Amino acid sequence: MKVLIVGAGIGGLTLALELQRAGIDCQVVEASRDLAPIGAGINLLPHASRVLARLGLEPLLAGVAVQTRESAFFNRFGQHIYTEPAGRAAGYEHPQFSIHRGDLQEILLGAVHDRLGERAVSLGRRVLGVTEAPAGPIAHTVGVAGDVVDLKGDVVIGCDGVHSAIRRQLYPDEGEPRYSGVNMWRGVTWWRPVLSGATMVRAGWLAHGKMVIYPVRRELDDDGLQMTSWVAEVQTPQHADRSWDRTGRLADFIGHFEDWHFDWLDVPRMIRSTPSILQYPMVDQEPLQRWTFGHVTLLGDAAHPMVPRGSNGAAQAILDAQALAQALVREADPASALAAYEAERRPASNAVVLANRRTPPDAILREVWERTGDRPFTDIDDVISRAELAALTDRYKHVAGYGLEQLEVTD
Repeated sequence: MKVLIVGAGIGGLTLALELQRAGIDCQVVEASRDLAPIGAGINLLPHASRVLARLGLEPLLAGVAVQTRESAFFNRFGQHIYTEPAGRAAGYEHPQFSIHRGDLQEILLGAVHDRLGERAVSLGRRVLGVTEAPAGPIAHTVGVAGDVVDLKGDVVIGCDGVHSAIRRQLYPDEGEPRYSGVNMWRGVTWWRPVLSGATMVRAGWLAHGKMVIYPVRRELDDDGLQMTSWVAEVQTPQHADRSWDRTGRLADFIGHFEDWHFDWLDVPRMIRSTPSILQYPMVDQEPLQRWTFGHVTLLGDAAHPMVPRGSNGAAQAILDAQALAQALVREADPASALAAYEAERRPASNAVVLANRRTPPDAILREVWERTGDRPFTDIDDVISRAELAALTDRYKHVAGYGLEQLEVTD
């Protein structure tokens, strides 16, 4: 069997490693001429790091990433609302890793090159579309010099992200993405370790401004600073087209955070220390009722683009990759394997898309914001009980697939 993987992002590279482990031949085709370390921080939740550990990547991840110990919630006045343990500190068998997206992609690409060879990934070759043929699907590609090459395989997997050419071919009339009403600005800077140095912070609420802050490199620099990723989220009526590398302007959002001077972090000063700021609208698309058409299917953001809340986009792509490889091993017929993969993963990932709209983990912040009228509180226990706070995050864990009841835990 030969699998053509369109896109060398997190989902595509993980799929290549899963297929190699299963003894299935594959070729990755990527439109970019080089895989530069773009983006900012991402989180690999325990169900995702478990898959990567099976692929032998946990030591490489642990050498670079932060093993997140806790998730802490604050209001916009810097008052502590709730803290819960994360990863192994919460009893999971595998850690939660916070890592720069570029570092993760570099680890995955290095493993693909080591195990499948340098030629397994073709850079600078864009897939224009796919045609079904009696001998299997044909991917029509064009190189940077304009040369057109047709690639043949037994199946084609669209791992080409939110701007997927494969999805666009399958759903040409789908329309524009759904805007949540929130824009986000993000960046990475070297900063003094925040709280434990392994804490993921969520603070404020969208109406006045919300921040997500967490470290993405384990090692400190010579000045004792840690690579730290931050995301500023603000309700905004207008937005630009979605592009992961769109430059953002400080003046468009810094006013929402100018008075965020806490004893544990000076937020505006941290933001201003950031050399490069990116902007992205928080958008998703309506869940599809079908991913698979014959010998072609979708994976990751191409299949289920979601509002980036809940730290689950990369995780769902990684879970897709594992499920697809396992289906190709189980099923003798490639088309049946793609159908089995979709039957397993589409309902689960679609549920996460909808949960990210309604009740992601930061629903805690919304609840406190509403109950306090966006004012400081004297005692959080007078506002909301610990049981209610825990229930809000546990509900999301169950939908996302990493609740304790779905993983082995340590004694």
